[in-house]
Amino acid sequence: MKIYIAGKLGNTSEINLLEEIDKICKNLGFETFLPHRDVGIVKGINDIDRIFEGDIKKGFKDVKLVVAALDGLHVGAGTAWELGYAYANNIPAIGIKTDEPIENALEYLSAILIGSMEIVSSLNELNEKLKTFLG
Repeated sequence: MKIYIAGKLGNTSEINLLEEIDKICKNLGFETFLPHRDVGIVKGINDIDRIFEGDIKKGFKDVKLVVAALDGLHVGAGTAWELGYAYANNIPAIGIKTDEPIENALEYLSAILIGSMEIVSSLNELNEKLKTFLG
């Protein structure tokens, strides 16, 4: 089963969280798509076509689950778009928010994001939730 890992790439801690999520998924035997690893990071406006083609057109091919890192004051625009795309295509998603309780994040995440997926609060919880997708 292929999992798309979504999240912001603005700093080292955000990238580290995505890579930790990737390790958990792989340790459970899932195939993963990690955009910054598999396509690269956008460096300028000339990268737009390459990033969209790689992340969305190719990256979402055969995806059965999205795991989205939701830490920080706001969800990244790309992450929100990927979650909406997954929802529109009946691909389930799991959010992970480790920096504050979800009850305190309503102002920053939006009711729509919170209502569209289950959200866990730790990597250990994510590991347990992912086990329910093993077939």
